Order: sequence, then structure tokens, then C-alpha cells
Amino acid sequence: MSLRLPADLLEAEDQAQQALLEALAEPKQRRWSVHWRFEGLRILPVALRFAQALAAQGHAPLLVWPDAGAAALARRDGGALASANASLQDVLAGRMDQRQGDLLITVTPQPSDYDTLEQVCERWTGPVVMLNGRLEDAAVGIGSVARARRRGFVATWQVAYWLEPLAGAALLGRYPASWTLFRQDADGYREVTSFDQRPDVDQIDSALHDGAVALGQQIGAMDRFLKDLSG
Repeated sequence: MSLRLPADLLEAEDQAQQALLEALAEPKQRRWSVHWRFEGLRILPVALRFAQALAAQGHAPLLVWPDAGAAALARRDGGALASANASLQDVLAGRMDQRQGDLLITVTPQPSDYDTLEQVCERWTGPVVMLNGRLEDAAVGIGSVARARRRGFVATWQVAYWLEPLAGAALLGRYPASWTLFRQDADGYREVTSFDQRPDVDQIDSALHDGAVALGQQIGAMDRFLKDLSG
């Protein structure tokens, strides 16, 4: 499956929605993550649009925010989905139990939310989706036993969609396809290579460097060919 970079944020949201719908059809996996790794992204309007799109597809999304303040802002701006916003503590305290079995979307959970989120996931009976979470850092600065437990929880999540701008490049992951790395050229973004799993920094650097060398060799060969033709 060939992946294409979205032209703008709205297309990225649409790609993520389509990928998540495919992912939710997988019965053996109940925890999915969606990541738009843009600096300065205002997640509130994005999350509301995302939930509205999923509701239009027949799901009953419940947006769950890290704290009561964020949940209150979401209810204020939520329109028809105003009542479909809550905090992690609301869910943990059982105040949203009437929504058990629905699609829970936890928005921007941070390392400080780890313990609460883990408990929420354990008691929730429906699928859980994480938007722009940062749980990878939750295992930093704690003891080895707690670190192993937290890494185990992080490993239970599978990426449905990932879009990350890089320096002169971009990384796109979209379920069920592989991960694709793009490099920015004068004509836009070109596919460099694909990976079966999310590549680390070294793999990305190596692929971009090797791709640049290969492109330079191709251009050099073409220059020599044109010179030979011209005599």
C-alpha cells in the first residue's frame, strides 16, 4: 500500500479517521493511538472534529481530557458533542459508566497522567484511542520495577496513524500499511523508503543520508550521459 502525505491538517485528520476505522475493525486489539506531531497544534478543535467524524460513521465517542479544566473547555466548544466530554477522573470515579462500551478517546495524556490512564483503561469495556499522547516518557526517572510495568502498558498500544514533520523530511505511519519516510526536495516530498516498524532516529538519519547519496549518483550519471550525447 503506497502512502501519500496529506496536503494540510484537515486531510491529515481524514487520513487518521480512515486508518482508525480500519484499526477498530481488528477485534484482537483494543488500544490504538493517533499522533499528529505538529509543534503548536491546538488539539481542542482537532479532537472535536475528529470525534464528530467518528460519530458520523456510527461510533459513540467519549472525549476524555487530562483534567476538569480541559474537559470544561471542550464542553463549552463541543456543540452537539458537549456532553461527550469528561476528565480522566470522571471516568475513574465511575461518573461515565453509562457510556461503558463506547469509544473512549483520551486526549493528550502526559507522563503525569500515566497511573490514572492505566486504571481507566483497565476498567473501560470499550475500545480506547489515544490522541497525541506522550506516554513514552512515563518510564523515565522511576525504579526498574515500575519502569518495566509502565513500558509493558505502553507496549499494549498500537499506532493507527502517525504524522511527524522532520528536518527536511516527514514520517507517516498509517494502519495497516508500513511506515514511510519522505524527503523534502525542490518539487515537494518524495518517498525515500518504508519500514515495518516505527524507525528510530538513527534509522531515519541513515535512510535520508543513503537516499541523498543515491540521488546524487543518479544525477551525476545523467549529467555524464548528457555530456556524452553532446559530444
